[in-house]
Amino acid sequence: MPPTPKPPAPPNPSNGAIAAAFEELGDLYELDGAIIHRVVAYRSAARAVRDAPVSVAALAREGRATELSGIGETLQQKIVELADTGTLAAAEKLRSRFPPGLIDLTRLPGMGPKRARRLFDELGLASLEALREAAAAQRLRGLRGFGAKFEETVLAALDAGVAERTAPRFLLHRALGQAERLVEGLVAAGGPEVRVEVAGSARRMADSVKDLDIVAAGADPALLTSALAELDVVESCERTGDAGARARAHTGLAIDFRVVEHDQFGNLLQHLTGSKEHNMALREAAVRRGLHVSEYGVLEDASGETHRCSVEEEVYRLLGLAYIEPELRENRGELEAAALDGPGALPELVRAEHLRGDLHCHTVASDGRNTIEQMALAARERGYEYLAITDHSASHGFGNDVSPDELRRQIERVTEANAAIEGIELLAGSEVNIMPDGGLDYDDDLLAELDWVIASVHTAFGMDEREMTDRIITALEHPLVDALGHPTGRLIERRVPYAVALDEVIDAAARTGTMIEINSNPDRRDLAEGPARAAAHAGVPILINSDAHGTNTLSVVRWGVATARRAWLSAANVANTLPYQRFAALRKRAGKG
Repeated sequence: MPPTPKPPAPPNPSNGAIAAAFEELGDLYELDGAIIHRVVAYRSAARAVRDAPVSVAALAREGRATELSGIGETLQQKIVELADTGTLAAAEKLRSRFPPGLIDLTRLPGMGPKRARRLFDELGLASLEALREAAAAQRLRGLRGFGAKFEETVLAALDAGVAERTAPRFLLHRALGQAERLVEGLVAAGGPEVRVEVAGSARRMADSVKDLDIVAAGADPALLTSALAELDVVESCERTGDAGARARAHTGLAIDFRVVEHDQFGNLLQHLTGSKEHNMALREAAVRRGLHVSEYGVLEDASGETHRCSVEEEVYRLLGLAYIEPELRENRGELEAAALDGPGALPELVRAEHLRGDLHCHTVASDGRNTIEQMALAARERGYEYLAITDHSASHGFGNDVSPDELRRQIERVTEANAAIEGIELLAGSEVNIMPDGGLDYDDDLLAELDWVIASVHTAFGMDEREMTDRIITALEHPLVDALGHPTGRLIERRVPYAVALDEVIDAAARTGTMIEINSNPDRRDLAEGPARAAAHAGVPILINSDAHGTNTLSVVRWGVATARRAWLSAANVANTLPYQRFAALRKRAGKG
């Protein structure tokens, strides 16, 4: 009798499924009171898996998942277990200890597993509906650490559907990292005659995206769609007609791929870049000129001729417009400014190469990874003329405690490094914490010894709008505060901005001569584009800073520049595009001299 054939291995779970399983296991362990290191390990692993551009299950089966940061042999075995069985025995065991609705509570803002476990233990709450009823009946405020404000937050979050699972959005830097691999792979497969571009919100450099649009021009659409399916970034792919495909990356990011002939590439690229609002306004403007614009071409009503455009510039020229940069295509006045026969003009947008310095970075003195000297040399390598060393102040609560005496030693170290390193000016600075009353956490005599002070809110985010606004304005009025850092405290897709009247903050910055930062950390991009445009209009000098915590993150200014461009900013609006002597004169302390 022939041997029974071995059953085929089950399909590999997606990276998203593995990450979700690890996140749930981390939450379950925290609910169960496990040591924090185990909880953190699973959450860190979930992030690493979700961000991996290739199949982590396939790597684990090959014994290579340990190549990913945060994945050790034990976690690799867990991935193989999930791939083979569809579940994790540890999760099954822990689930049996808690009601199924308890995990849902942990997804609410300000909740987390520890608080959810307290509500379960002390009030018996084990579902969102039970929590809603308890909050409405004001039963939560009787527990220590849960007050009336928490009840209001819970009810508002439930009314807004915060706890409901929605399709994830991907931060721009992660989405573009995958897009660049896709473009590179398609160009390699198609040869030198192929053109491939990213379109959609990723091309407009939005904060986050829900999917990727990729546009290609080539003579063999079937070759390109087949090549897409074979790229290691792609988990699954299906064709949509003769010249397109829909795919899914291992990260869960959806991909829409279209192929056209070369002479229509500009039409399709313009159409799929959007935005929807920009394209609607563009079509209405075209109709007034006797034209109809679509992804297929620009149709003249009078002659019936359809103009196929190989580049976007041709599309806009046919409509009587100058070329509009993708970041501006949001229907915020760009059509009027681009009109060739109108009085307006589009700005020449700031570029990364315009930056001459960085006024916000950290070293090993607080929570950074590199020394003053290493940060200085890396900044000089980028072509910068100046760099401010701005380690966290004593009350920040993260990294080392930079006491006043330690800050004085740091000033000496920066001064010594500045004398020793040629070709770059180093400023002894600090990122000071704005206290709840608007005061700063170093005394004025010490602040006066610094070359630069950037003040930021790091604590007490729950203040109401009036309190937070007054808090920040008080700090801006301090004669030694040169700039406001990450002004709203937002983390894109993770933490909403704290309540603050930004119009009042902008007015105060203009009045006091305080600069405002666009923090380039891709999770922040704070100040956002709308307020940044308003601040520049009010005459506030804008900074594009990296907030780098290592030499390898000085380059994140790419994302701050993207926000500045979406805010219509030119180099003239950005203070750190100036040479050092002109920049130094803008500091409040320079005026005191």
